[in-house]
Amino acid sequence: LASGVFLIASIGAFRLDAEADAWKRSSGTGGFALIGESTLPIVKDLNTAEGRDALGLNEKILKDVKFVPFRVRDGDDASCLNLNRAQQPRLLGAKSQLLFDRAAFSFATVHKDSVGRFCETACMWAQLWESYTPTPSNEVPAIGDAASIQWALHKKIGDTLPYRDERGNDFDVRLVGGVANSILQGSLIIDEAEFTRRFPGVSGYRMFLIDCPSNALPQVSAELSRALQDYGFEVTPAAQRLAAFNAVQNTYLSTFQVLGGLGLLLGSAGLGIVVLRNVLERRGELALLIAVGFRRGRVQKLVLAEHAALLGLGLIIGVGSALVAILPSLLSPRGELPVMSLSLTLGGVLLFGLISTWLATRVAVRGNLLEGLRNE
Repeated sequence: LASGVFLIASIGAFRLDAEADAWKRSSGTGGFALIGESTLPIVKDLNTAEGRDALGLNEKILKDVKFVPFRVRDGDDASCLNLNRAQQPRLLGAKSQLLFDRAAFSFATVHKDSVGRFCETACMWAQLWESYTPTPSNEVPAIGDAASIQWALHKKIGDTLPYRDERGNDFDVRLVGGVANSILQGSLIIDEAEFTRRFPGVSGYRMFLIDCPSNALPQVSAELSRALQDYGFEVTPAAQRLAAFNAVQNTYLSTFQVLGGLGLLLGSAGLGIVVLRNVLERRGELALLIAVGFRRGRVQKLVLAEHAALLGLGLIIGVGSALVAILPSLLSPRGELPVMSLSLTLGGVLLFGLISTWLATRVAVRGNLLEGLRNE
């Protein structure tokens, strides 16, 4: 029972919840409410009244809305939604100062030669525009999603990826930081100044992270879709985009949890069978208790408490050992324990085990126990 609980608890700890603390800057959404992407580049500045007026946007609806724009050079999708191995991921040219000011996202890994292992989020974004040492002229510092770097690109922090600019000159993109489980999956982010230097022919912006009050999400989404429809603009809630990425990992975890949970429930039923046989073999002892004055209900409670203690001990050992096993994950950035789902699973196991134990005890103590004593 403890082994089964260990398996269920340790697997469940790695389930990802996109909605958890989605409003926080350190979360996988970066604290952004919406993410927008357009087919055609938008050259106007959406953060200014002049730019919004030129695009026909309602200033009243977008009063408290701020945009973080990205220039886009198309490439391979390096997210978990692509089954093929990405060779040259999509490059995003970011206004790094805007991400720096917001201290958006949290970092799972950083390059030890840049700013140190425990650098704050803000100073990691500063690495995109500050001098990176050592950085040859043909190297550009970049930040990506930690999972994409490890599993989609099969790279680690400090490695480089080859690219070619518009002039036909080769340059390397050096990975200096990995963002923890974020909506930035599938792309590498470099500073806008480096992007325009390498790809001067790419004008305007095609991706936007959008800060928006939670009570204005429907109105803002509708207004952006209406005014920018000629650009092929599509707005998606940031938490929904992150949930789509998380669904891949969660699906695998759900499969193993269902199989493990089924085995654990069968094991709990097996516990009832063991209890039944144990009590049947002790009918003489139970008959003696009744003979000296114990009520039948009291005897049943004694047997139930005895085996419920074993059931509880199995749960405690399993959960305790699982917490030790997943401790490094819990201490990492974005590490969290899904207390609700684990509580429901383990509570179901405890309840099913108690019910099976109670039924086995009921069956075992019914009938004339004194006959068993006479046989003794």
